[in-house]
Amino acid sequence: MTEVIDIPVQTLGRQAVLLSDSAVRRFLAAAADEYARITPDEPRPCFAVLLGTQTEAAFVIDDVAFGRNARNSDPSAHEEFTTTIVPRFGSAYENPVRAWWLDPVDLLRISRQAAKLGYDILGSIHLHPDWHRLGPESERDCPLSDRPTPMDEHMFRSSGLPVNVVCYLEQQHGGFYYSLAAWSEDCTPLPLRVDAAMPLSTKESR
Repeated sequence: MTEVIDIPVQTLGRQAVLLSDSAVRRFLAAAADEYARITPDEPRPCFAVLLGTQTEAAFVIDDVAFGRNARNSDPSAHEEFTTTIVPRFGSAYENPVRAWWLDPVDLLRISRQAAKLGYDILGSIHLHPDWHRLGPESERDCPLSDRPTPMDEHMFRSSGLPVNVVCYLEQQHGGFYYSLAAWSEDCTPLPLRVDAAMPLSTKESR
């Protein structure tokens, strides 16, 4: 687990999100795999649960956990998309490959495993690809970023989870480039820090 130094809340203003390098790498590996399968007809999603601990000043994310997408199999998901999401956010969400609904069975399994490790489920992380390049012509003028979409905002509020990370991933010049941003359940931006994954320099070595 990542060592945490508590900083007074009044200094931070808002609780910071401290994200481990290994958690980021695990998610990026899965996201890159899904990204490679995206077509104009299949905007494949990537979603994971954030596991860690909460202190007075920070959400400390040590790992991510993946589950199955029940977008098309769970009755609650079907009803939500049919009655709320599609009418409110557009016919693009009729596409059965679009968006994510974590399988309740997997969520229970993840929760139990996390508890054994001393972790809580603190939130989620999901992929935003450069859909304006990969998607159909009709969506080329609506670029995604690491900011939540209106549908994301709806889902963040519905889930009630305190941390919601958006990972924007794009491919340029032969490489993958990404950015991360963290949001509260009411879509207020949260300070986000990624572990440098290296020992801190001592005063003597400076």
